[in-house]
Amino acid sequence: MKYAWIDTQRKAYPLPVMCETLTVSISGYRAWKRGGCPTRKRLTDVQVLALIRAIHTQRKGAYGSPRMMREIRGRGFPASKARVERLMRAHGIRGRHKRCYKATTDSKHGLSFPRNFVFHE
Repeated sequence: MKYAWIDTQRKAYPLPVMCETLTVSISGYRAWKRGGCPTRKRLTDVQVLALIRAIHTQRKGAYGSPRMMREIRGRGFPASKARVERLMRAHGIRGRHKRCYKATTDSKHGLSFPRNFVFHE
């Protein structure tokens, strides 16, 4: 939208002034003009945080920072592990830990049955 407006106003105002005012790069405008689009995919921290929260609720809180980073990259956005860790830590988002298995019955003991033990069939 900004690039189209810049294109219509190109004769009235200089390109560097319009690009600076609209906070877009000149190279981005020129890439749009050639028919391509700017290849910049980097998200802001707010956008990455929204993505992290969406994935966190979608996966029921099971993902920590390494899996979260792989999920974000799998969706096509670059994100470093340090950045994901920092955002998750700062906003209190934590992955669930699996419970450790605890054996509650020791069936391999060497003890005998008590005398008054009766089998019911």
